[in-house]
Amino acid sequence: MGGCGDEGTSLVYTPTWVVAVVCTIFVAVSLALERGLHHLGKYLKRKNQKPLYEALLKVQEELMLLGFISLLLTVSQSLIAKICVNRDAMTHFLPCSLSTKPLEEEEPSTIGYCGAKDKVPLLPVEALHQLHNFIFFLAIVHVVYSVLTALIGIEKIREWKKWEESIVQENYGSQQDLRPHVTHIHQNEFIKKRFAGFGKCSIIVTWLHAFFKQFHASVTKADYTTLRHGFIMMHCRGNPKFNFHNYVLRALEDDFKKVVGIHWSLWVFVVIFLLLNIDGWHLYFWLAFLPLVLLLAVGTKLEHVITQLAHEVAEKHVAVEGDLVVQPSDDHFWFNRPQLVLKLIHFILFQNAFEIAFTFWVWAQFGFRSCIMEKLPYIIVRLVVAVFIQVLCSHSTLPLYALVTQMGTHFKKAIFDEHVQVSLVGWAQKAKKKKNLARGYSQGGSTDAPLEIQMDGVGKKEATSSQI
Repeated sequence: MGGCGDEGTSLVYTPTWVVAVVCTIFVAVSLALERGLHHLGKYLKRKNQKPLYEALLKVQEELMLLGFISLLLTVSQSLIAKICVNRDAMTHFLPCSLSTKPLEEEEPSTIGYCGAKDKVPLLPVEALHQLHNFIFFLAIVHVVYSVLTALIGIEKIREWKKWEESIVQENYGSQQDLRPHVTHIHQNEFIKKRFAGFGKCSIIVTWLHAFFKQFHASVTKADYTTLRHGFIMMHCRGNPKFNFHNYVLRALEDDFKKVVGIHWSLWVFVVIFLLLNIDGWHLYFWLAFLPLVLLLAVGTKLEHVITQLAHEVAEKHVAVEGDLVVQPSDDHFWFNRPQLVLKLIHFILFQNAFEIAFTFWVWAQFGFRSCIMEKLPYIIVRLVVAVFIQVLCSHSTLPLYALVTQMGTHFKKAIFDEHVQVSLVGWAQKAKKKKNLARGYSQGGSTDAPLEIQMDGVGKKEATSSQI
């Protein structure tokens, strides 16, 4: 496409002051962002917020990945635009019908590199630029959305601190409270709410109660007190004053860094959606309900785990000496894997962020009346569903996850303070060196089988009454 008009748009025919000003703005904004993230990291380290600091590093990794994607798209766009295909190949699997295509968009296909061959580009430069914007917009919205949801959930859990303090004060505030007592199971508030009232004789009623419980008062003080006592009796019986609230908070902060990242499997999901987003299928509309269904299923399951713990105790005992004790176990969770719940929450947050990002990207790129936006009622339904998911996940599901997943067979490394974790890692490294050295002497220097000691494996021993 030669011509003086085209040459005038290149860099060599652009005023130097324009180039300098635009370059200065881009560099200044980039440096400001980099310095801002750097100072935020220093602030988090100074406040001993290691999990949040690691989450920030995860965000920086995502930004670096976006930089590579942006670089590849920019460098290769001219090469991709010169890949020519027959016109018939570009008339299938379209997001919008060709009948809705404006006439002015059909003219460029008759000129240019591919037009001279009576073909069309595989992916025009304009479409490549739009795809570039979508990928960048999706990643940014996902990070911001995940951070917002996690921070709201953490603040919700901080409200439980008053429960922790009142429990310690009531049980250990005076010597008089330490006298042995008998707990009548069916008079216990936790049993009344979780067993005697609903689902005592019907599994269906139990699941229905668990479903509706996630919408209001998903975690009560009786739930927190009972689950806290069950965890302490199983994992740290020697320390009844163990600060369970701090442990739950640290565990959620550790999981936070896993939520803000975009796993490769999530990028696969994006690719599949782009492939199947075909005109007439309304995939975009129906896809909005996938995270909603998953979120409701996760919330119902977590509530049902609490109910199961109550049923196990109520069906076996009438009265017990001391406080009521539930028995944590991986058997209560899907496939005996409590960590599966976090993966589902990660997918839910990503899918919901995808909905929001895609809606506003189409709006900004193609206009509100674009064929991809479909009808106004569809847009309203999708946005309402997205907002509902965000509110329910941050205020109910995420706090539920933080508490109920502690009812697995094993505890998490967050049970140890940070300095204890560092000491254990140092001890593990020394033990590994000593074992390798001993094997080297006994096997003539062979150190083929190093000792693996991982923090994530702490607590996976058969003895469940570890002293903290």
